[in-house]
Amino acid sequence: MINDDKNANEPKLESESRRKFFGKTALVGAGAVAAPMTAAMFVSMAKANAAEAGNSPFVHPGDLDEYYGFWSGGHSGEVRIMGVPSMRELMRIPVFNTDSATGWGLTNESKRIKGDSAHLLTGDSHHPHMSMTDGRYNGKYVFINDKANSRVARIRCDIMKTDKMLTVPNVQAVHGLRVQKAPYTKYVVCNGEFEIPMNNDGKAGMKDVSSYRSLYNVIDAEKMEMAFQVMVDGNLDNTDADFDGKYFASTCYNSEMGMSLGEMITAERDHVVVFSLAACEAALKAGKFKTYNGNSVPVLDGRKGSSLTRYIPVPKSPHGLNTSANGEYFVANGKLSPTVSIISIKKLDALFADKIKPRDTIVAEPELGLGPLHTAFDNKGNAYTTLFLDSQIVKWNVKDAIAAHNGKKVNYIRQKLDVHYQPGHNHTSQGETRDVDGKWLVSLCKFSKDRFLPVGPLRPENDQLIDISGDEMKLVHDGPTFAEPHDCIMVHRSKMKPLKIWPRTDPFFAETIAMAKKDGVDVYTQNKVIRDGSKVRVYMTSIAPTFGMNEFTVKLGDEVTVIVTNLDQVEDVTHGFCMTNHGVQMEISPQATASITFKADKPGVQWYYCNWFCHALHMEMRGRMFVET
Repeated sequence: MINDDKNANEPKLESESRRKFFGKTALVGAGAVAAPMTAAMFVSMAKANAAEAGNSPFVHPGDLDEYYGFWSGGHSGEVRIMGVPSMRELMRIPVFNTDSATGWGLTNESKRIKGDSAHLLTGDSHHPHMSMTDGRYNGKYVFINDKANSRVARIRCDIMKTDKMLTVPNVQAVHGLRVQKAPYTKYVVCNGEFEIPMNNDGKAGMKDVSSYRSLYNVIDAEKMEMAFQVMVDGNLDNTDADFDGKYFASTCYNSEMGMSLGEMITAERDHVVVFSLAACEAALKAGKFKTYNGNSVPVLDGRKGSSLTRYIPVPKSPHGLNTSANGEYFVANGKLSPTVSIISIKKLDALFADKIKPRDTIVAEPELGLGPLHTAFDNKGNAYTTLFLDSQIVKWNVKDAIAAHNGKKVNYIRQKLDVHYQPGHNHTSQGETRDVDGKWLVSLCKFSKDRFLPVGPLRPENDQLIDISGDEMKLVHDGPTFAEPHDCIMVHRSKMKPLKIWPRTDPFFAETIAMAKKDGVDVYTQNKVIRDGSKVRVYMTSIAPTFGMNEFTVKLGDEVTVIVTNLDQVEDVTHGFCMTNHGVQMEISPQATASITFKADKPGVQWYYCNWFCHALHMEMRGRMFVET
């Protein structure tokens, strides 16, 4: 945990707090001349300073952050691990991108994980969300979507590596993603945002918009395979789940099914689509589905009038869809309306039983400001909504908003805080779980303008940390980011159990170990070259500061696979393998095995070396590949 005593004595970052601090110091100094300070006076002053300091973002050297933050990397295609509240970047997890530091996208292990999309070098990662048990983070997986290439990936949180990846069929642009919260994460759900013909085969009918559909996608979280899809009306945007494992809900911003900007914003109301999980699973079991595009994924019909879904009209071009921390409400954020729509989850049973009308589920539509995009929650009944056009976070009380909707004269808005600038997603610490604690809020701002040193026409974006532990929000930290980290979550460190050293039986490199056994090689004890025609497999160990093999010989044009096993058992002693002038490099952490395949297309002496600094004699950790013509 953060050292509370140290943090309590840190002065606030605001200039007003500094003035108060120095003013108090001056008064204490003047009083000391007249009368010595007693122990009670020292204690009283310490308590006052601690109260003023509040929820400090400062983490002293040697102390640890209280939260793991998982940030999407946006156009970089990665996920970043942040320490909160320090906002220090701890690690980057390559996912949809190619990463030269770790060899992700280059190694055989990573190519196997990327599967049919291994040839894709880019990604656009948006929504990282952790698996849950009974509405609480369980520290097992983080799931992330790739909007650019319609993929979903899974990160194992014990090793902080991507271990599964799925290309979602029948859709284009997988956007909003969430997990089933209860009783556990059986499913990951995500939206196919862009509408396309269901049989998208390039034949007649491509311009017939009436044949276009958007799909809601339900993925088996453990197998990372498609469970089923649901066809809907309109474009799906963001999604979330309830805390009972009964309902999912998604916003729709193009109910008009328009193909141009003007066509997409004509309607005063779009809708939220609510999905009944039980009804979908029953239809699936009864075989009430079709398949498309030559794959076997079952597609259910959830268009208007279906028993699987209900469509709740809301204004206008709604964007974010967020579940309140107490599990009572879905909140749909208006985007082109100054309002958000509060949907009672308790009323959804009656809606699906056709006892009430769709709009009867809405218990309030408070007006908050211009451009509401996303809403987060604390543990005190308050909500925090980003206002994109106003460049503000608005803090408002959910109970009071409902009371005002029912005619009571009550001000539900508690505070508006300027952020810099144009905020998109925001997130509170533990905020989408039952363990929400109301300590921190992060605003992910799309522009930074004057907040940092100028670095040319392309500017960084700005993550801002806000203290929400008191009655007022207080901006305490700016952090430049690249490139468009779209969303984030903050998980208390007690939920996380990352490994320090790889287990030798880890499935991550099990296929490589199996290949070695087939070659009759024990990767932990042997250094050996296996020749199979023009294919050469080179097995070597590494232990600081040497490779187990200092040289090997191949022929020009051979396909060479190098398999390295790191025998070091000391945490943080990572080795690398880099073959110069071949575009070949990878990382091998303690007790791991990694492999990479390349063509020996340059004759003569080719040096390889360890490219992760591991020892005082790191520079001497090298060897030669002799390439014969």
